[in-house]
Amino acid sequence: MHSEQPLKGVAPAAPLFNFLGKSIGVLSSVMLCALVTLVSLEVFLRSVFGYSLGFVEEVTGYLVVALTLFGAAMAVRANSLFQVQVVFDVLPLKLKRLLGTLFTLVAIVICVVLAWKTFGLVESSFGRGKFAPTVLRTPLWIPQMLLPLGFTVIGVFLLEHLLILLRMKEGHN
Repeated sequence: MHSEQPLKGVAPAAPLFNFLGKSIGVLSSVMLCALVTLVSLEVFLRSVFGYSLGFVEEVTGYLVVALTLFGAAMAVRANSLFQVQVVFDVLPLKLKRLLGTLFTLVAIVICVVLAWKTFGLVESSFGRGKFAPTVLRTPLWIPQMLLPLGFTVIGVFLLEHLLILLRMKEGHN
């Protein structure tokens, strides 16, 4: 007996969307574990030995930004972001599809603009050789890359959502 998990996305692109979703989920889990570990270690060291690692605040700040963006992307994928379900449920199906399509198109445009503009920020920091004024002196382009990457991932999952909406509109399941 052959058992497969159902594909979430739009065939034939579903495997690509599923791979990206799984990858972002694993990456987010690793980042969350790192965040909790770093904060716990910092608290322990300060409480017991009166010693601080010094870099934890900077690194955890970067992790929080990444987790926020990737979490928003996964919420978009799960169709659990930007919806007032009580209001949305009472609307006729055609109006739901129309509003969902319009909202998704606007959101994709916003993500494209944000990814483009934040990538410009990354290019500027890289070109100027800017560093964070912190203990680690992190080149600013490294944490700044989280922004265009995060907006791009959100945009990809919005595109998946749009494809699903358009497919439903054509009468397919």
